Amino acid sequence: MEGAFASAAAIGDQRQKIEQYKHILSTVIASNDIVQARNFIDHMLSDDVPLVVSRQLLQTFAQELGRLEPEAQKEIAHYTLTQIQPRVVSFEEQVLVIREKLAELYESEEQWSQAAKMLSGIDLDSGMRVIDDTFRLSKCVQIARLYLEDDDAVNAEAFINKASFLVSNSQHEVLNLQYKVCYARILDLKRKFLEAALRYYDISQIQKRQIGDELIDEDALEQALAAAVTCTILAAAGPQRSRVLATLYKDERCSKLKIYPILQKLSRMHEYVVKLIHGGFQVYLERILRKPEIDAFSEELKGHQKALLPDNVTVLDRAMIEHNLLSASKLYTNISFEELGTLLGIAPNKAEKIASRMIYEDRMRGSIDQVEAVIHFEDDSEELQQWDQQIVGLCQALNDVLDSMAKKGLAIPV
Repeated sequence: MEGAFASAAAIGDQRQKIEQYKHILSTVIASNDIVQARNFIDHMLSDDVPLVVSRQLLQTFAQELGRLEPEAQKEIAHYTLTQIQPRVVSFEEQVLVIREKLAELYESEEQWSQAAKMLSGIDLDSGMRVIDDTFRLSKCVQIARLYLEDDDAVNAEAFINKASFLVSNSQHEVLNLQYKVCYARILDLKRKFLEAALRYYDISQIQKRQIGDELIDEDALEQALAAAVTCTILAAAGPQRSRVLATLYKDERCSKLKIYPILQKLSRMHEYVVKLIHGGFQVYLERILRKPEIDAFSEELKGHQKALLPDNVTVLDRAMIEHNLLSASKLYTNISFEELGTLLGIAPNKAEKIASRMIYEDRMRGSIDQVEAVIHFEDDSEELQQWDQQIVGLCQALNDVLDSMAKKGLAIPV
């Protein structure tokens, strides 16, 4: 091998020199010999080889890495990256190819975080070569997707944040969709369930079935819709969650989902007429859920959605307790801590603590009398009456305008 290197280095004609080195490289690759491969790398990075030659040979070497056995490929690739590091500015293109090849290998072995780390080492802000925004966006999204396979929301979010500066100007529909999916999954993993639900629901409403080279099938959209329902159920109880539940319940596609029964019980709509000055309105009569129903739903959840919170309850338990408490606020004018604890299946002091937090966060209207150990609930009928009167006032003002137009002989738009 040393003789072959010396012979190639002595060739004066650059084209012949490159061909001789390529012949040596093909022998090294065919042998699958780690020692020979290291010797080749060391020689390419030595002062005996001109930069223009070493760049071309290392580029070919990087592209041929896939022909090596997996373990040999890993060892040689890592060795090459280490040896190149002091001169990485001169070999950025070669480093890119090596890192991509190694990431593909890790991904094929389902070592998702290792693959992501390998790609994250690519310099996307290099001043030595032209990198377009589409390439930057694709790598950021790819790295985020790989981290998400290991439920690593922290590292995934770092790269999705980088992608967010690029996606607004992107015309690449497939990348834009992948970005949206990653963002929704990150919110889900971080337990920002209501925000995640809205993102998932937006994805589920995609009308196009062919986006670039990507074929969007019905199963993928159904999964996004199911994720939207699940995240909404797990979200903190309150007016916003109730509105999203109502929207999902009215979506006919949800009736085909396996988790539809619990959505139905959470947000079944009942109409009734309230005698106000004018008209009527609809409300969603939220039903209290029992433990067997909650346990059945729990079986469909992912690992992070079953995690214990600091107060030693699961995400689902907290969501259901808060939901049932909000439901109780619609059924009772007031209730003692003891009775509320029995209703919710928790200790009275815990029921008081949850109620106080919901009232403080403006997710439930009411007040707490700690002396009497009673919670007083407030309804929103007065606000609804004001809202109804405002609508009446708006309609009356519009009628006045139309009457004025008619008196002046102006055409009234229909």
